[in-house]
Amino acid sequence: MQFTTSVLALLSSAAIANAGFVTFWTLDDVTRTIYFTSNEERFPMEPVTVSSAEKTTVEFADGYVGNFYAVPEGDGPQDAMLGEVKFGGWGEMTYFDVSAIVNANDKNNVKQMWPADSQTPMSGCEVFPCDNAYYLWDDVQTKVTTEDHLITTLGEGSPGIHFA
Repeated sequence: MQFTTSVLALLSSAAIANAGFVTFWTLDDVTRTIYFTSNEERFPMEPVTVSSAEKTTVEFADGYVGNFYAVPEGDGPQDAMLGEVKFGGWGEMTYFDVSAIVNANDKNNVKQMWPADSQTPMSGCEVFPCDNAYYLWDDVQTKVTTEDHLITTLGEGSPGIHFA
């Protein structure tokens, strides 16, 4: 029994270590609801409310592939700028981008994404439009990192970080 408990503890810790995280950083005074859509509905997630009162970190399952979008609180689900992610992809890498394919006119919700530690590469824009977002189905804009923690900015303002 002790061996079984040790193996289960090891497997549990490995699962936690491979999970992905996105920290939502609201740059203005708008409270927003974040909606999540996983590919093939494999990893359902409940909406999360975020505000400028504090940064909010959300955990994603290892292997999560899908997107999220933000809308002002009370507006309900709708077409919006997307943050797209794949945690635990090829080579255990994290793939991500800001996508304007669904609604390129949404310029006040999801804005930029980058790895939390290295802060590079960055996807998205402080001011839309820009040449660092995904606009067409064949755009080559997906970014990749070895990190499993991303930062996503929401709303008007600047994070005060200079990206190379």
